[in-house]
Amino acid sequence: MPHDAEPTALRQSSTLPLLDSAVLRSFVTIAETGSFSRAARLLFRTPAALSMQIKRLEETLERPLFVREARQVRLTPEGEMLLGYGRRLLLLNEEAVAQFLAPKLEGRVRLGTPDDVGTRILPALLSQFARTHPGVQVDVIGGRSADMRFRIDRGDLDIALVTLAANEAERERPGMRVDIVYTESLVWAGCEGGVAAERRPVPVALANPGCPWRANALSALHRSGVRYRVAYTCESTVGQQAAASADLAIAPLPASSVSPPLYMLGSEDGLPPLDPYHVALVRKTDLGPVTQTFADVITEAFADLQRVRPER
Repeated sequence: MPHDAEPTALRQSSTLPLLDSAVLRSFVTIAETGSFSRAARLLFRTPAALSMQIKRLEETLERPLFVREARQVRLTPEGEMLLGYGRRLLLLNEEAVAQFLAPKLEGRVRLGTPDDVGTRILPALLSQFARTHPGVQVDVIGGRSADMRFRIDRGDLDIALVTLAANEAERERPGMRVDIVYTESLVWAGCEGGVAAERRPVPVALANPGCPWRANALSALHRSGVRYRVAYTCESTVGQQAAASADLAIAPLPASSVSPPLYMLGSEDGLPPLDPYHVALVRKTDLGPVTQTFADVITEAFADLQRVRPER
């Protein structure tokens, strides 16, 4: 064989297009969540941006990858085949990059978070951090925002996320740092086609006392003079969503968490507007390198989410 002859397999592979890892990540996330909107929230992108990525991917592979239905998407046979390849390629890409770029960190971080943040925003972030920093163990402890700062003081937590009302300020104390990392609209949510919002007194599903969403909702109802009754009280956002989905009550929820069968209610339903809420990051000022790195990752992730989710 001539010295400069190129192997047949290499010549053939060089004519094929390369798959972009960012597009593959979007494809895998959509496939795993069954929804462009849910995937967009996890990836800090807009559904339109993801739709454009998938369109280009389908054009590149000359195959349809998703069957788009009214409230979800499902994979075609070709899409199921690509899902296996996509997962393996993403893992290999992350391992390669982490080998060269990720700090060689080892240790443990104890993160406190309220339920609504822990279930809606953190899963994708924690999964990514575990792949890029495999030597760091992250323990997630759920609880009420009102208890988090005391648990940091006691040494039970290293860092915590807390929810705050728009007019509330988490006071910084010596040795403690508080940064607002995210702001989002709070809206009334009810069951699509339901009648709970029409009842008087209107039944509301609220979190337990101490939750800023509860105080926000009750204050708005009092100011507007709308007659109401607390029909459902629970610890978690999931409980509020369940009560609203069953048309037992309406609930104050973050705008990003309202998806079918729930829909947003407003002034046309006789309900007052709600103030936005904040997510704040609370930690001590003398953090070690492991906890500081994790705090920086959280701050950057929320900043990305804020940029793609403009305030309503």
